[in-house]
Amino acid sequence: MAKKIGVLFVIVTLVVGFFQRERILQFFKKDSRTVNAAEVKLVLRETPTLYSLIETLIANGVLENGEEFRSFVEDNEIDSTDFAAGKYVILSGTQLSNLVNGFVKNTEGQGNAEVKVNVVFNRCRTLEDIGSNISKCILADSASIVEYIKSETAQKKYGFTIEQIPAMFLPYDYEMYFDTDAEGFVAFMAERFKEFWTAERYAKLKSIGLNSPSQAVTVASIVYSEQSQMSEEWPIIAKLYLNRINQGMMLQSDPTFKFCWGDKLDGVERLLNVHKAIDCPYNTYKYAGLPPGPICIPPAAVIDAVLNPADVNYLFMCGKPGGQGHNFAMTNGEHERNVAVYRVWLREYLRAKNN
Repeated sequence: MAKKIGVLFVIVTLVVGFFQRERILQFFKKDSRTVNAAEVKLVLRETPTLYSLIETLIANGVLENGEEFRSFVEDNEIDSTDFAAGKYVILSGTQLSNLVNGFVKNTEGQGNAEVKVNVVFNRCRTLEDIGSNISKCILADSASIVEYIKSETAQKKYGFTIEQIPAMFLPYDYEMYFDTDAEGFVAFMAERFKEFWTAERYAKLKSIGLNSPSQAVTVASIVYSEQSQMSEEWPIIAKLYLNRINQGMMLQSDPTFKFCWGDKLDGVERLLNVHKAIDCPYNTYKYAGLPPGPICIPPAAVIDAVLNPADVNYLFMCGKPGGQGHNFAMTNGEHERNVAVYRVWLREYLRAKNN
């Protein structure tokens, strides 16, 4: 009797195994492919539901209908709340199983097939400029980015004051996930900041008499505001301001008082004493030492120019006639002669321009 039961058990097992094998074979036979003839780029701005995802795939020509997609999700007991927002690139003839799995969140919260986007920001002066630039590349909107950067939470977490925190943002071309939020973006930039400030750069920082990266970035922001085109002048201008700092002189940098006016002086070619008289902690004609923080977001190359300044003794600078580059001087008398020449040129230039 026991032998018959054993034989029966083996037969049942073989039959069940046969049908399971057939089911698996059928599954692979049904693992159809997408119908798009070329690659399709999708940007999902919100976490999709099963139904909204299917509608999007049909609308973009990836699927003819959603029946097989829905069946695959249900048969494999995939929780439809596990799909991730973000950017996806769907190749022609992608297998259905790969398509579904690509939208499923991984342990990092991204879709398995989610791709990164290029994030570029440069020529930013303020945190608002950063927010505006970045919001064009990732899901986080400009207001949320600026609000988080300015929050006490971010300042305490990363050890900056509200004035210093722009120093944490280094303009480069980056790659990050489209569905990055404001907090994730700032965390990403904090990591890039740490990578940039190596032990070698900290040693150079100390050698030039500065105490923190934010101070170096502040000097770099002044240098870049004085000269954004001719990179060969960056180490010279950097050393000029470091010389003034070391000698206890007022920096007297025009871009600093211009910064106090916001965008009101944009396009103004002749800055006057009334502009210079503004009472503002960034105005280095009124307040000694460095401003509270950067006056723009300078490129990393300018920061390196500050850390590797030229070997010069200049204390003064003035624009050259023609508007390109600067004349540098070690004495006030030499500087005044340069200023007189520049003013003559500027008057003639403005007269010709207005006629």
